[in-house]
Amino acid sequence: MVISCESVNKSYGVLQVLKEVSLVVNKGEIIAITGPSGAGKSTLLHILGTLDKPDSGRLIIDGADCISLSENGLSSLRNRKIGFVFQFHHLLPEFTAIENVIIPGLIAGRKEQEVRTEGIHLLKLLGLELRVSHKPSEMSGGEQQRVAVARALINKPAVVLADEPSGNLDSQAASELHYLFFRLREEINQTFIIVTHNDQLAARADRVIKLKDGRIEL
Repeated sequence: MVISCESVNKSYGVLQVLKEVSLVVNKGEIIAITGPSGAGKSTLLHILGTLDKPDSGRLIIDGADCISLSENGLSSLRNRKIGFVFQFHHLLPEFTAIENVIIPGLIAGRKEQEVRTEGIHLLKLLGLELRVSHKPSEMSGGEQQRVAVARALINKPAVVLADEPSGNLDSQAASELHYLFFRLREEINQTFIIVTHNDQLAARADRVIKLKDGRIEL
């Protein structure tokens, strides 16, 4: 088990966004979270990623009880255990691909040469061996998103959380990114939780979690 959340509730003011949400995710699973706009998908992903706190409920990530952790403890856990890929790649424009990839490793206090070597390996694994020294402006949208995936993987996270990762890509680049997720599962047993409106991606996932009005549809 990589993630377990139990009876998670979340409100913003009078609006209850999540209602008694419980979910278990196992190692190597690819989970798609779907549902209409406003169903609570991104809120759930943010709570699973410890970017937001539930009002009540329990969250365990790779054995750590997140509710009891301090802010510093949560920050450390995010850096070591969770990788993030968003709709927009959020690469730093002044840095090269490899420099963007290694940032989480440096934040974790790892040796620069070690993390750089691993970062180059990841970029090669993702088909970006010719883009190692390129800046984001010199890459296509699909290539930039693959750099973001490499950055998410640099600390060997227990889980990668992706929020509409192909939403800003054309159909070919989106298809290539989806294929990449499943290849990473096969090659390194990576766990993914993906919020998506892409029916083809959801259909390929091991499980689909459908949210409606803040609840998981059974």
